[in-house]
Amino acid sequence: MHADDQATPLPDPPGARDDGGAEARDAVAPEARDDGPSRARDDCPADARDDSPASARDMPAPEAPGGGPAEARDDSPAEARGGDPAEARDDSPAEARGGDPAEAGGGDPAEARSGGGGEAVSEDRLDALAATVERLRREAERARREADDRALIELAKGVLLERLRCGPAHAAEQLATLAAKAGVSRLEVAADIVNEVARDRIGAAAGSDPEVSVRLRAAESAALDAGDTQVVAVALLEHALGPLGATAVAVWAAEPGAALSLVGFAGFGAEEARRWRHVPPGVVTPAGRSLTERRMIWHGDAGLPAIGRLVAGGGRVTVPMTTGGRVLGVLEICWPHALPPHPPRLERQIEAMAELCAHTLDAPFAALAPSTPALAEVVDLADALPDPALVLQAHLDSNGEPADFRIRHVNDRISGGDRLLLDAYPLAPGCLLLEAYPRAAGGLLTRLIQVHATGRPFRAERMTLGLSTTGVADVSLTRHGDTVLMVWRDHDEGSRLAGLLEHAQRLGRIGGFEESAVTGQITWNAQLYSLYGMTPGDRPIPLERLRAHAHPDDEIAIGRFLRTVLHHRRFAAVAFRLVRPDGVTRHMRVVAEPVFGPEGRLMAIRGAYQDISSQHWTEVALSVTRDQLAHTEERSAASNRLALQLQQAIMPPSHGAMDSFGLHIAVRYRPAQKEDLVGGDWYDAVALPSHQVLLSVGDVAGHGVQAATGMVILRNALRGLATTGAGPAQIMSWLNQVAHHLADRMTATAVCALYDPPTRVLRWARAGHLPPILLRDGHGVELPMVKGPLLGAFTDAQYEEGELQLQAEDTLLMYTDGLIERRDHNLRHGQDQLLTIAGRTADSLDHRLDALLTHCNSDTDDDTCLIGVHLR
Repeated sequence: MHADDQATPLPDPPGARDDGGAEARDAVAPEARDDGPSRARDDCPADARDDSPASARDMPAPEAPGGGPAEARDDSPAEARGGDPAEARDDSPAEARGGDPAEAGGGDPAEARSGGGGEAVSEDRLDALAATVERLRREAERARREADDRALIELAKGVLLERLRCGPAHAAEQLATLAAKAGVSRLEVAADIVNEVARDRIGAAAGSDPEVSVRLRAAESAALDAGDTQVVAVALLEHALGPLGATAVAVWAAEPGAALSLVGFAGFGAEEARRWRHVPPGVVTPAGRSLTERRMIWHGDAGLPAIGRLVAGGGRVTVPMTTGGRVLGVLEICWPHALPPHPPRLERQIEAMAELCAHTLDAPFAALAPSTPALAEVVDLADALPDPALVLQAHLDSNGEPADFRIRHVNDRISGGDRLLLDAYPLAPGCLLLEAYPRAAGGLLTRLIQVHATGRPFRAERMTLGLSTTGVADVSLTRHGDTVLMVWRDHDEGSRLAGLLEHAQRLGRIGGFEESAVTGQITWNAQLYSLYGMTPGDRPIPLERLRAHAHPDDEIAIGRFLRTVLHHRRFAAVAFRLVRPDGVTRHMRVVAEPVFGPEGRLMAIRGAYQDISSQHWTEVALSVTRDQLAHTEERSAASNRLALQLQQAIMPPSHGAMDSFGLHIAVRYRPAQKEDLVGGDWYDAVALPSHQVLLSVGDVAGHGVQAATGMVILRNALRGLATTGAGPAQIMSWLNQVAHHLADRMTATAVCALYDPPTRVLRWARAGHLPPILLRDGHGVELPMVKGPLLGAFTDAQYEEGELQLQAEDTLLMYTDGLIERRDHNLRHGQDQLLTIAGRTADSLDHRLDALLTHCNSDTDDDTCLIGVHLR
């Protein structure tokens, strides 16, 4: 046999046990003394003192009258009291007072104190009382050890009864015969017989060493006869661990959340055990490490908080107590000194003791073990949850370890709600999880095994999980008895965006907002109120009203931004100058994006404002611009600026309103998307000397400087012709001659209208242009289509004139085709959509025109002119 296979006991330091090693030597049962001398009994002074004084003291000694006291006092006082005679005289009276002094002394306490004619009990009587108590204690311990040994012998007899088919007397005789032939005690033969039949971990740990076999089987017998885990801990220390030099043992039961509860101890004081009765989750202790790491750990003095650290501050070992893949608790063994290198044989012995404790904790009579909730309770809990949930039970392999998890229950959120999930994965009760969901063999199975083993809950956010509809879910795993409850919730993308906005709020100079498309509610954070120069009690400004709070020169850029976000429903950003109510102008950048529901419905608009007024942000913006712009883009930007300046020079200003003769008139002009192409659209609204109001819009064909020049000629010619007092049809006929002869044969469309304020009559004519729109009582209709060909197309073109009686609160809209024109639809489709949008409720005429520019479904490849006239 190799040296590593020897179960070499760890050295027992001096003073480690109160009885001078008597308990360690008494671990061998008395049956060996009945059958004959044995090497296990040759050095057992304690037993010898009680049964054969001569062998114990190697000298004859007469037995004193009355039993052991005289013998212990006269012949071997040190052994009788477990130490020095003087020490026994000083300390034992207190111990003797642990019982009833009157009974111990045979009379009344008063009589004992006055006996012998003195005021106090004599020194000799106290010594006799202490010796008597010590002898009775040793006799009780010996009786208990004899009972444990007798249980092992009776178990071996039962094996012989079954194997030999004989009676109890013959089995006892056969056991004695085997012991005599082998020259060993009956206890050692009994342990060998049980090992041969059981073939369990205890037998494997003992190997061929009879002493180790007897110790482990005796500890097993004591544990099986124990009424609670406390007795098991005492039996382990006395029978199996004491001979190895251990001085203390603690048995911990695992509780939910990886907490620990002390259910058995030996070698520690009652006060120490009371202070360590519960270790909450999260406290790192030697036993807690073994629970979470699920392995045996040999500890030095690492400074971790531990039970008995002051009285057993040397080395210690902790080992999980596992049954069916579940860690029921931890066995902790303490030595008073640093541990030498531990052989594998010793580790196997400790693992066998841990397995014995695990069966004890798992047994029905273990009153202190955690109760196991019924499966019905876990099923009810799963059905009450609002999220999908599975109740899983470990499926063990041949080694007793979890290899998979069987589905015991599927809650209503899966079985009755998510049919797509059931179609993809057959999550039926009774099937294995890996068969239904093979991807669980990755991280999910590992987490399930860990939770099932340790009881520590597992929670993770945004975990990849194919069982969820989005593929990413928040997962929760908790153990309930021998089952694991798995709950998951699809990750909410809206929560992630809210978290990002929350993060933006914590950053300096950034304000976030959200506008609900369902309820219309607008939410600003505190920083955004500060950027706008407003207080949190003020009403937030809708994104659609951004033009009203921006510098006039940034109106075109803001219009494109709003159109991209609100109409095309795409992410967009724009830089502009914010004019605050206090008169301060700040350079701002706003970003926004739409948020859609599961059916593609717009749910909200979310975004943030950023103040870029400081020099730091200006330098960053310029640096990024220099890196991104190429030489050709710089030339294009210069061309764009020139084209815009030309347009602004030849077009009247579009900002603001004009009031005349009870009319409120507002105009809007939007240039083409390609800013370097100057368009030919125009609009005009002017009061004539005849006290009538001229309203006109037109569109010269083509783009560029030629189209812009023709637009200026026709618009100015129309103004001059209107001063003659002629009607709209005649004016259009003369304007056709101008287009045909005087403007290099250009073509154009136009609408000309004259409004008479006293009669509220509107006369109008058209030249190939779209008719105006009348808004009355919340409904929009096109005016009747009067005849009139294109300007410049024919020499002698004839034009019809229409007439309309307007009423108070009527609104008239005149526009160019750039507002509704699209390449993929005809004009009729655009006109119908325009009528729908125009009929929506608006707070004012300006807001109505802004809404039309934002929401009308055009390609924006052409200029757009828009006039609104509202009668008061």
